[in-house]
Amino acid sequence: MIAQTHNITWRGIAIEITHTPEKWIVTDHIELRTKGKAPLPVTETGYRSEYFALGSVAEYGGAVAFVTAWLDQEAERTKWRGAQLSLF
Repeated sequence: MIAQTHNITWRGIAIEITHTPEKWIVTDHIELRTKGKAPLPVTETGYRSEYFALGSVAEYGGAVAFVTAWLDQEAERTKWRGAQLSLF
């Protein structure tokens, strides 16, 4: 299937989502890219490529709903507060 691109803003961070449903006919593929390589709870570099069970993105209501829920869940799980610097 053909890739679909969506642009969202999540907690003030501009994100480009590329969703390829049925990649290789066996999986769904999501790519995230943030403007300025801003970190997210699922990536420190502003880029993430991930494969999910076939049909799971559509079952969740589409790429935007899926990614938003994924980011919210990871932010809660990790107590993420945005870019954090560590001296250690």
